[in-house]
Amino acid sequence: MNNQRLVILLLLIAYIFSPTLFNWIINPEGAWYRPYIVWILVIAIAFAMQLRRKKYNDLD
Repeated sequence: MNNQRLVILLLLIAYIFSPTLFNWIINPEGAWYRPYIVWILVIAIAFAMQLRRKKYNDLD
């Protein structure tokens, strides 16, 4: 399965929204757990992608 288009799209979206996201994370008036929310999302997305890849490879 070729994920190049998806990876390029995700990188483009990350590049576009990174300044806003970075400002949201480091805002001193924000909650202390904001950076952890971002990391939990990254881990959850990576886990979901790994599960899909494993299921796809098990079919072969």
